[in-house]
Amino acid sequence: MEVKYRVNEGDRVTFNNAVDFCVGTGRMGLALQEEYMQQLKYVQENIGFSHIRGHGLFCEDVSIYHDFTDREGNRHVEYCFTYLDRIMDRYLELNIRPFLELGFMPKDMASGDQTVFYWKGNVTPPKDYKDWTTLVQTTLRHLMERYGREEVVTWPLEVWNEPNLPGFWKDADMQEYFKLYQVTAAAVKEVDPAFQVGGPAICGVDDERWLRMFLEFVRDNKAPLDFVTRHHYTSYAPKWEGHYGYINLHRPDYAFGVLEKSREIIDSFPEFRGMDIHITEFNTSYIPNAPIHDTNLNAAYVAHMLSRLGDCHASYSYWTFGDVFEEHGVAFTPFSGGFGLVSNGGVPKPTFWTFAFFKQLMGNCVHRSENAVVVKGKDGNYRGCVWNPDGKLTGEELDFEITLPMVQKDYAMIVKTVDEECCNPLKLWHDLGEPATPTKEMFALLKAGAQPKITTERFENVNKELTVKLHLRKNAVVYFELRPATIVGDTGYSYEKALAECVEDPE
Repeated sequence: MEVKYRVNEGDRVTFNNAVDFCVGTGRMGLALQEEYMQQLKYVQENIGFSHIRGHGLFCEDVSIYHDFTDREGNRHVEYCFTYLDRIMDRYLELNIRPFLELGFMPKDMASGDQTVFYWKGNVTPPKDYKDWTTLVQTTLRHLMERYGREEVVTWPLEVWNEPNLPGFWKDADMQEYFKLYQVTAAAVKEVDPAFQVGGPAICGVDDERWLRMFLEFVRDNKAPLDFVTRHHYTSYAPKWEGHYGYINLHRPDYAFGVLEKSREIIDSFPEFRGMDIHITEFNTSYIPNAPIHDTNLNAAYVAHMLSRLGDCHASYSYWTFGDVFEEHGVAFTPFSGGFGLVSNGGVPKPTFWTFAFFKQLMGNCVHRSENAVVVKGKDGNYRGCVWNPDGKLTGEELDFEITLPMVQKDYAMIVKTVDEECCNPLKLWHDLGEPATPTKEMFALLKAGAQPKITTERFENVNKELTVKLHLRKNAVVYFELRPATIVGDTGYSYEKALAECVEDPE
């Protein structure tokens, strides 16, 4: 396939790039592991997200809530913030702040014993809602005391996770969730009205009815609501084989249609028209053992998602930054189909680079199409990302050409390519025999094979325009940048003469 575009001076195209606002994690207690923090540090150094969202704030491994009866029969409630402080300290050291999901239910507070995941997060309502709201308020007040009010009130708060699924909220009881939301949001605002609180954190199951009824409840009961949250996964039900689920992807127009319907529903309420929507989880597959997550197809498909998700949403949080993740237990191998941008062992997956490339696309957008986004930065340089997902397994390649107006005379074009031939750690791992526990030498090789291919080219601008031509193999994601590059040079140095040097026979 061949596509050609031309950009004229002054062209502007809408492109809302919130790629770095938030990223997901597993449960928060995993932040106590060194490997987790190593992966997050790598992500922050190379991409840099502003917020992080995960489950399990009130679960037993973070150990905040303690309810016990002493020998005399007196009930005591205590709060322990030792691990929470440790987690938050490390987050802030890495310049990332929580998008706090308020859940799950502490075991000592829960009305039932239904749990979710390998780590058994309790998903039942509280026995006493007063105990729940006191827990929420005590936690927020502690955070404000430790980190300062002006800091903590900027952390968005989300009430629960996917209550429209019976696995995440007992019986998917809508009215019980609405009660939880109302009392929680009111408790948050009582601590400080400046807190921003939202929900209902629904996924794509009966989502339209849930969203309408949630908004009706909030309106009729005058419950606080500062933003709406939902999740977005773009695959059909998996076909299982052993530990793994293999999936087919939604067509992009179908996937975006689901999101546009949510925007339409919210805007149908005068009270909520234009309210921010945060996608607090998105990915291709919704299971943590889907091999597609480790592939170049995932990287190219997600690039297209990132080019459009900002059309209707204030933010969209990829689920997740790393593969230290235990919903179904501990992964058997470094490439286990985990959600993460980084595999266990610290190997960046192809989708990692999709995010790193889009992080560079800040400025005025001059071109957006089904295969590309190009921006002109504040420094006057053009940067672009081009992708070629091969979702139908055709093997079709893409020749992309775009002509841009230029001012300077001499330019350098830097191109970074991620595709199945030059940045494919999954294939390298496969060729090594799919070792479950690679050696240090193997991991070093995997990391080397997980880097983009970098090429450069010089241009001389003679007609006040330059044409960028890129050839993309299937499932490629390519970043390019044009920057002024006048040759300065040292006295007597000649690049051409250096290349012309040769070996001669003696005279």
